[in-house]
Amino acid sequence: MNSNGATGNRRKRFDRLVAVFHGDMFRYAAWLCRDKSIAEDVVQEAMLRAWKSLDALREDSAAKHWLLTIVRRENARYFERRRLETVDIDNLTPSQSALLAEAPNEELDDLREAIFELEDDYREPLVLQVLMGYSTNEIAEHMGLNQGAVLTRLHRARLKLKDITANEVSS
Repeated sequence: MNSNGATGNRRKRFDRLVAVFHGDMFRYAAWLCRDKSIAEDVVQEAMLRAWKSLDALREDSAAKHWLLTIVRRENARYFERRRLETVDIDNLTPSQSALLAEAPNEELDDLREAIFELEDDYREPLVLQVLMGYSTNEIAEHMGLNQGAVLTRLHRARLKLKDITANEVSS
């Protein structure tokens, strides 16, 4: 096969994988960095890295795990490279202050805050299962754990969430 045919097949394979998993990549990146615009940058960088190393992916059945691992690593690289700008919100003009307002959803905010309070060892498997729809076997493979360890972490994460939310309600 000539190089144009090989390049065309490579491109089709990449396009097919990205079409299937782009939404998962973005949701995972948004969850990791908690900012949609940064998540877009992370996913874009992850797709570039995935394109460059596509030949390393031997089986398309492993693509989701492979792509999400790239997203996680790109997220870490993003925050290593960049210093985030801060804004002194105490000195905002009234029109700037209005931009900070959004419709409050205290219950959702409390749940997010409780999830963010979890240690990474508990938060990551919970997010992978609930947000990304991973099975416990997939989480175990993704995190380099056995399935029993994943089940334990998921159970403890839920207990910790229950405790955190119960303490907030009683406060």
